[in-house]
Amino acid sequence: MDLNSITVAERPASREGLMALARNAGSADAWLAGGTWLFSEPQPTLARLIDLSGLGWEPLVMHEGGLSISATCTVATLAGFVAPSEWRAASLIGLCCRSFLASFKIWNMATVGGNLCMSLPAGPMISLCAALDGTCVIWTPKGDERRLPVVDFVRGPRLPALEPGEILRSIEIPSAAFRARAAFRRASLTQLGRSGVLVIGTLREDGAFALTVTAATRMPIRLAFSALPDEGMLRDAVAAGIPLALYYDDMHGRPDWRRQVTFDFAEQIRRELAEGRAA
Repeated sequence: MDLNSITVAERPASREGLMALARNAGSADAWLAGGTWLFSEPQPTLARLIDLSGLGWEPLVMHEGGLSISATCTVATLAGFVAPSEWRAASLIGLCCRSFLASFKIWNMATVGGNLCMSLPAGPMISLCAALDGTCVIWTPKGDERRLPVVDFVRGPRLPALEPGEILRSIEIPSAAFRARAAFRRASLTQLGRSGVLVIGTLREDGAFALTVTAATRMPIRLAFSALPDEGMLRDAVAAGIPLALYYDDMHGRPDWRRQVTFDFAEQIRRELAEGRAA
């Protein structure tokens, strides 16, 4: 869609240039990464676009501590990542990328950072990064940075934890999270519909277990245990950790349905990891 209210398009090529624009950004400005949502509907209040594509951020950087995913990394690039064989939970990358149920056009334009910053319940990059203990690296207008876990970055639908002028630079995934065993479950009301419930369980090498619930809830919910719980302990933790008011209510699922499917998926995942099967 043409954005006919835009009068200025900026394309900074350095952090300094980007931060200079960020310090003066206002409600009529929008940050452009992939633009798959930005260009999907009218944006009559916008007058300026600040294009991040000229910054040249490396999409994926493997290092000793894990994997750094730039905010401008596309879904297609992430889906094509070949992980080391010992990174067993890297199987979640393909599963979450396919949860977009989008065409190759979207895959080649949509960005990981854009999905997190939209902060919609069904955002599959939120699911992936939250389940793998992701940390958001945020650039501030003052020129420094702060770090925030993905589960705290997404505060609700279209409510990312970004202050005015702040930019999501990257998401850091620790190698320990990738070495975990993982199990994945997803449900939708229709075969090609948006995710109504997406639950991921991880079991680390030290025995620690975590259950991450997205799509069903207004924000990602992560329940952590020092060891794999039994059925009753897990059900009680889900019931206590996710009150009915936190379940999302829209055309893609009622809260009571989402709650019941979350309970069912949690137990399926617990049993799968207990039996030694991986996603």
